[in-house]
Amino acid sequence: MINLGTRNIPRWGIFAIDLVIAIFSIFMAYQLRFNFDIPQSHLDRMLISIPLVFVVRVVSFFLLKTYAGIIYHTSVEDAKKIFIAITLGSLVFIGSNFISYPISGKYIFSRSVIIIDYVLAIFLMTAFRVFVKTLYLTVKDSTRERQNVLIYGIGESAIATKRSLNRDNQFNNKVVAFIESEKKLVNKQIEGVPIIHEGQLSRFLTEHKVDKLIFTKEILPHQRKRISDICLKYKIELLRTPPMDQWIGSELSFKQIKKVKIEDLLQRDPIDLDKANISKQVENKVILITGAAGSIGSEITRQLINFKPQKLILLDQAETPLYELEQELKGKLKYEAFEIVVADVRNRERMRNVFNAFRPEYVYHAAAYKHVPMMEENPSEAILTNVLGTKVVAELSSEFTVAKMVYVSTDKAVNPTNIMGASKRIGEIFVQSLNSEGERNTKYITTRFGNVLGSNGSVIPLFRKQIEEGGPITVTHKDVKRYFMTIPEACQLVLEAAAMGEGGEIFMFDMGEQIKIADLAQKMIELSGLEPSKDIEIEYTGLRAGEKLEEELLNDQENNLPTHHAKILIAKVREYNFAEIDKVVNELIALFGKQDNDVIVKLMKEIVPEFKSQNSRYQALDKV
Repeated sequence: MINLGTRNIPRWGIFAIDLVIAIFSIFMAYQLRFNFDIPQSHLDRMLISIPLVFVVRVVSFFLLKTYAGIIYHTSVEDAKKIFIAITLGSLVFIGSNFISYPISGKYIFSRSVIIIDYVLAIFLMTAFRVFVKTLYLTVKDSTRERQNVLIYGIGESAIATKRSLNRDNQFNNKVVAFIESEKKLVNKQIEGVPIIHEGQLSRFLTEHKVDKLIFTKEILPHQRKRISDICLKYKIELLRTPPMDQWIGSELSFKQIKKVKIEDLLQRDPIDLDKANISKQVENKVILITGAAGSIGSEITRQLINFKPQKLILLDQAETPLYELEQELKGKLKYEAFEIVVADVRNRERMRNVFNAFRPEYVYHAAAYKHVPMMEENPSEAILTNVLGTKVVAELSSEFTVAKMVYVSTDKAVNPTNIMGASKRIGEIFVQSLNSEGERNTKYITTRFGNVLGSNGSVIPLFRKQIEEGGPITVTHKDVKRYFMTIPEACQLVLEAAAMGEGGEIFMFDMGEQIKIADLAQKMIELSGLEPSKDIEIEYTGLRAGEKLEEELLNDQENNLPTHHAKILIAKVREYNFAEIDKVVNELIALFGKQDNDVIVKLMKEIVPEFKSQNSRYQALDKV
């Protein structure tokens, strides 16, 4: 392959070629002016003018650095430099006439020669660069396999994407069509490329070879999923461009075009939030977020920023993720109204000091252990964090007259089959019973939802890592299903539920349909441009300790009530006497010192009668 970059045509080489073009232009200007029959008097002038042209062009080319651009990246900027350099030189030629005429009574250049030279020099210097660039691209493209690309959208971002692909030197990309949802634009063209309607996509793909589809605008999630499913069927790579405000120097770089992630395909239609009500409650308020460095806590932080709280108190015991959140807030988000607190929610004295120092008006309690198999092996730690930690935060919220405490729970608390789910259910019971005990100024609200896409410990980061390593992807069971939400969606609903809550409610979210984990794994493989079973194997390892095939949002004794928000329901659950619950929860926490897991789990099952272990050694306690 011929490389026409500056390595083979160095700057001095380009400079020399430009000077040759400049001399050729003035020579041809005289020839054209006199129809290739130059009179002797003008021939004498030409012999004087050529050295002057040489000197002037050397100076102007050097000042404007017309030789500095890489030939095969010639752009409008290069043409602009040439135009300015030639214009300056020609102005010098005009000026030299005004100097020479009073002295000798003659002009060095005739006006027509200056004009012809001006036009020729600009044209030839620009044409030289365009020719070399075209030759380079032609030779380069002939040695590489062409990649046919579809672009979804026809706006400014779509056109910028096409031009970015044209500039890319790594791949031979050819945009074969733009896709649009509006039928009135079909059969028209943009820069010579046809526009097709998204309803024609399947037929288009059967008739044309397409390698990539790039989403260049935001569309409804169900639209994106439908289009993506069609493309994956034809083994087409799915890509997306970033929002325009993230472009580098207001220009889209090819390197910013990224692969579509599974999170993009599992998103649902945007949530309609009562922003006015949320803002009314949290604006100018001091808000404490426990577990702030986790996936849920950090996203609650990002969401709350939009409602202008007075200060966010970001508390976590994990120093490194907390530091990373701090850097994100100060850097990318340009937010300063927060305090970083390294603390353990289980340490009452440390937490009392936090409450006393900052006097939070709202508390979002997201700190918890959430990993099912790990907590199955460590019941005492699950109790210490998920029960004692919740108890400490809840009681301090009452002691320091917090307006609302929002407890972030999980669907695994419903008919729990594992230690983690049972410990979260005990947290729910304690918080709810505390709300109904006596005259309290604090309102306690619980939110319950399923798995969040991409959260710490979820299957998606694990599957992504396994694909990068060449597989296999490990799935516990071919029929295992889970509810999924995106992290932003879950946190938006937490804020909405918190705003509407009057205390004592357990809000559960519309999680949509459960998704088979095996199907999720297969789609992630396809999004990576690989083929399931051929490139990446899916292995079934068997259900883990405490794991069940399907999650539930309500237990057998519960039903639900609607709210004004279609995606938020209130679970009608059994109410508990606070004095009794407080007593038994204290007994449970006191068992930590004995480190007898069987005794701990037995008492957990007494507190939560619907807790029936699955795939766990604690099933023996259910038989007893």
